[in-house]
Amino acid sequence: MKAMILAAGRGERMRPLTDHTPKPLLQVGGKPLIVWHLERLAKAGFKEVVINHAHLGKQIEQALGSGSAWGLSIEYSAEIKALETAGGIANALPLLGDSPFLVVNGDVFTEINFGVLQLVSPNLAHLVMVDNPPQDPDGDFALDSGKITARGSHKLTFSGVGIYHPALFVDVDRSQAAKLAPLLRSAMAEGLVTGDHYQGVWHDIGTPERLTFLDQQLRH
Repeated sequence: MKAMILAAGRGERMRPLTDHTPKPLLQVGGKPLIVWHLERLAKAGFKEVVINHAHLGKQIEQALGSGSAWGLSIEYSAEIKALETAGGIANALPLLGDSPFLVVNGDVFTEINFGVLQLVSPNLAHLVMVDNPPQDPDGDFALDSGKITARGSHKLTFSGVGIYHPALFVDVDRSQAAKLAPLLRSAMAEGLVTGDHYQGVWHDIGTPERLTFLDQQLRH
């Protein structure tokens, strides 16, 4: 299975840190956020990784190169303007192939074991859900007996880690920005989205304060 790291976001809430450094290259615990992902992907047995980028994307390519430092092969999916999650994935499909693939948000930090995640046919997506953090108390989707639904009384937060079948993106225009949530809700309505509840280490690095907090945790 191939993996994709989403790294094209501008990181507006992280300014001024992201004015000159792309968000995935911001450091926590002595190394860039995206390098933590690469190390965990390699440890989980992944060999091929696709990384999309837009804002200051050349810096990402220069920092990570071919991926050989981690025993990986990295290909890059450059975007002239950020295409959002679904648009970025659709644009990268020629590099991802015809089989299900793992996608990880570049701006989260987690110890999720990527190697144990599976997408079982005929499902189109498998999402890792986490407990709702303070900044998202209402959650995103509900998890009921292994199925993800858009409605439910006890919603969890989507971790930004999931496995997708390419068919989920078949109708997405590769040249246009597109959000992931509407595609997921359509698939949920057909009962084609599964999930599990991860209760380990997970941080959404959405603000400089959260970045500093995580950095201090990792260093101590």
